[in-house]
Parts: sequence; C-alpha cells; structure tokens
Amino acid sequence: MNAVSTEAARVLEVRHLSKCFSMTGGLLRQAKGTLRAVDDVSFAIAPGETLCIVGESGCGKSTLGRLALRLIEPSGGQILIEGSDVTALSQEQMRPFRRRMQMVFQDPYASLNPRLSAEEIVTEPIDNYESLSSADRRERAVQLLTRVGLHADMLHRRPFEFSGGQRQRLGIARALSLHPALIVADEPVSALDVSVQAQVLNLMLDLQDSMGIAYLFISHDLGVVEHIGQRIAVMYLGRIVELADRDALFSKPQHPYTEALLQAVPVPDPRAPRRRPILEGELPSAIAPPSGCTFHPRCPYATERCRQEVPALRQLADGRLAACHLR
Repeated sequence: MNAVSTEAARVLEVRHLSKCFSMTGGLLRQAKGTLRAVDDVSFAIAPGETLCIVGESGCGKSTLGRLALRLIEPSGGQILIEGSDVTALSQEQMRPFRRRMQMVFQDPYASLNPRLSAEEIVTEPIDNYESLSSADRRERAVQLLTRVGLHADMLHRRPFEFSGGQRQRLGIARALSLHPALIVADEPVSALDVSVQAQVLNLMLDLQDSMGIAYLFISHDLGVVEHIGQRIAVMYLGRIVELADRDALFSKPQHPYTEALLQAVPVPDPRAPRRRPILEGELPSAIAPPSGCTFHPRCPYATERCRQEVPALRQLADGRLAACHLR
C-alpha cells in the first residue's frame, strides 16, 4: 500500500493538496499571518472503498473534505475525479463532475431547507440535470426514500417533522439522487444518538455494497471509524501522519499521535485498569506551528531531531505510511 490506492480506477485522487487562509484582524484588518489548514496531503480512493480521515477538532479534516469536492479552492496541489484533473476547471466545466460526487453533512437539520418537503429535497438535485414529469419525479422520490428506509407516505413532510436519524436518512437520499461515485460524509452521525448512529452506519454500508459508492468519511470517533473504515488516514495540524489499513492501525499504530488517540478511547469495562494517557496539551496553532515535527511538543518520545527536522510521510516495512523519525 502507498499514499494512493492500487492501480484500480480511482474515484478520487488528491496530490500534494494544500489550503492556506490569510488571517486579518483589527480595525484596519491588518494581516495577522497565514493559517495552513491543509498541508501537502495526498491519497486516493477506489470504487466501493471507504477512506476515513480522523483527528482532533481543528486538524483540517472538514477543510480537506470540502477541498476534495472543490467547494473551496485549493492553494496548491491537484484534485482528480475519475482520472480527470478538475483543479483549475471553471464552475461551468465542473458541472458534469458535480453529479459524480456528493456530500452528507454533520447536522441533518441545518443542511436541509426547512421550507421544502421531503419530495422536493431529494429531487432538487435531479432537477438541476434532468427534466422529469411530476409523476416521474414523485416515483423517483419514492424510490430514494424507500432505499434509505423511509416510507413513501413521508413525501410531504417537512424536515422538522422527522427525527434526527430520519433527517440524516433524508440527507443521504438527497446525496444518492444523482447516483454519485463518491460521497464525502463529514461527521454524519456525530449529532445522533448512539443507537441511531449504528442504524445510519449500517445503512451506509448496505448502500455501498449495493451501489459501489466510495466514501471519504470524516470523523473524530474511532469507534465509528473502526466500524465503517477500510483504510484510515490520521491527520494532525493539516498533515497526514499515518495512513494504514484499519486492522493494522488499530492493532499496532506506528505514529505516537495515533497511539495516543487509541489510548484515549474509553474501555467499556469498569474493572479494567485505567491507562495513563500519553497525549497532553492542546493542538498548537496552525498559524504558528512548532518547528520540525509539529507533534513533538506533545510527544513523549520526541528527540532533538524531532524538534528540528520535519519527518517525511514514508512507507514502512508493513506497507503503511507514517511520518515519524522513530519508525
């Protein structure tokens, strides 16, 4: 395994992707510095594959997801959708690619128009690309609702008439309406009850099996990631510090940050001995990141080399990628 998938057709590939934001402040909006939200990130996703992006809040996960869909413009690097470079395309040129990639948002209520019915919500994307009769539109809406486990008699309901889990199913139905090859799911179950989370995750897995959809799944919950992910990329301060198959990462993490994240996961056994967490302190500012390895101020294994030299993301003996001088 390397930074990208195998030689199979790639639904999404990003190469050395970066995003910088200029920070201003004060009455005169003077420049305060540059925030590197995403810094030299590369990966690829094959059809039917789930790549999970994990890390603390503020590490750049959501920004990366929006960059991949070109909802925000990159500062550097390339974005390829099914082999086509879309990095510099105009919005009009992007139009054919938009239907191949969709997004499921974190808050199902905020992402749905409260004025529209369920039928209008799931068919609105279709209306942007196809001309359907009222009967055909209704039939397509029924098919979409049924596919995500909702009833046809819910067509005329507004978002406030659904439960949280049902609203997220509605958001998934909207994402499915154009038969996408890729769905970027940004914390899609974090706002839901635990029991409902499992239902939505299982729904996403069933849809992947039946439709061959690829997921870029963004989450901070390692339990969720372990359930749905096939490969996992761990982000820290805008960079990928480890990328590995799920089982390899959970059984034997190679980067100290990954190790710390796994140690912080609660153990569902009150009699089990408590492990002393190795992760201390807060995530540093992306405006003024530490020198060398940006994780070194929080790393219990840091050496002088870690403080001076930025580690490259390189392939280890078992095939995974890790950015650590100690590996």
